[in-house]
Amino acid sequence: MAGLLNKLTASGGTESADFLNDIVEQLWPNINIAGCRMVKEIVEPMFSSMLPGPLATLRFAKLDLGPVPLRISEVDVHKTDHNGIKLDMNVTWEGKSDIDLVGNMVPKFGIEHVHLKGRLSILLAPLTDVIPLIGAAQVAFINPPELKLDFTNAANIADCFLVDKAVRKVILNIVSSMAVLPNRYLVKLDSNNDYFKTYLPHIGALHLTVGKAVNINGPKKSGAKRFLDKIVKDIPDCYCKVRIGAGEEWRTSTKKNEHNPEWNETHDFLVADHDQRVIIDVQDDDLVGDDDVGIATTTVKDILLAGGSQELDIIHDGIPTDAKITVHAKFFNFVDDASVLTCSQGDMSEGRIVGLATVLIASALGLQGQRDELNPSIKVTWGTKEFRTAAKSYSPGTDIFNPSFDQAFQIPITADLLANPSDFKIALLNKNSEIGFAEILFLDVLNAPSLIKEESFDVGSGATVRASVSLRGLRLAH
Repeated sequence: MAGLLNKLTASGGTESADFLNDIVEQLWPNINIAGCRMVKEIVEPMFSSMLPGPLATLRFAKLDLGPVPLRISEVDVHKTDHNGIKLDMNVTWEGKSDIDLVGNMVPKFGIEHVHLKGRLSILLAPLTDVIPLIGAAQVAFINPPELKLDFTNAANIADCFLVDKAVRKVILNIVSSMAVLPNRYLVKLDSNNDYFKTYLPHIGALHLTVGKAVNINGPKKSGAKRFLDKIVKDIPDCYCKVRIGAGEEWRTSTKKNEHNPEWNETHDFLVADHDQRVIIDVQDDDLVGDDDVGIATTTVKDILLAGGSQELDIIHDGIPTDAKITVHAKFFNFVDDASVLTCSQGDMSEGRIVGLATVLIASALGLQGQRDELNPSIKVTWGTKEFRTAAKSYSPGTDIFNPSFDQAFQIPITADLLANPSDFKIALLNKNSEIGFAEILFLDVLNAPSLIKEESFDVGSGATVRASVSLRGLRLAH
């Protein structure tokens, strides 16, 4: 336990960030312009696919983040295990923005204030001996940030028609997909930066058990539901939705007619940072629509420092309830030990993670064709698992014949996947047509030094894809 305890308590304490705030204040006009451009290019196209009905036609008629810069506090500096520096900091922005949104059959409305709060992690890696001394910066919120929007003009209409909730959800989903751990927004500081040295792997897996809840009475319900409750006994049918960071949500089974439901169900979650929040959303399964019972939260660090067990308060709409829920956890480190991975084949617990496969796609080289007709991407396949990088297109100043992708894909390994492991396939696509592919044998990766197979793979037609495939087993942290 000493090794894990040292990691969890390694911080020497946070520091003030007055000089950083001075720098941000000076840079704010430039940040404003760059930020507005990103919002226009990234957020606006997502409205059409993520918002319902007429809201899908929303677009920015005016976009200005305003004169108030974001503020930084409680900076904590760490050295990573992979030749890098990590800066964790609180970020608060009380922005006085000037934003107008218009759409078909939607009254024009504006956003005059943006309230943003979260803890940001900036990873500087790899460190080099050549100016600028840092290969790349990667930015991510450790946990999903808090976001509140204050509307103008059609503010009342916006609130009535759930515009606030819908727009915030789109923005937060985009932020999560780009820059909430384990996702990191990459900014290359050196054009020759090696993505394989920049990527920071997950630190391990949390084996989390949702135990028992007590005093679940359920929230106050609407008139229609209260009417049904007179016909049917109002005893909650509870289940839990559990999430860590931007990872996939896991749901427990539903316990019928229980004020003190007991699940004792377990799931494994990939962990990128010990400060990641564990969010347990307790729901009452209902015929007319599920009801929010409340949310319990902790962090990976807190539950481990508590000895692996905690009883958590269940909060509903910010107000504590009498209900509580018990959770238990064990933490496992990822290790480059083939024997640990192969010995895990006997654990056939449903969904239990016994290891991790990671595929890094750095770049493709030697593409052929007319530059305006090239729209390359890389598809990674392992068994039934399939992933695809973002597609690239030509623009002035880009080398579409040798595009960089710099993307990572993680595949949790369960015992059933190890029983008869598939080989990895890396395919080069142009639009949706496969140009060529390379296969990487599972056994070649398992037998490679440090369990990493890393090279430029020939995919045919004179093209290569620079990729890295690695395997890791799990060992209980002490």
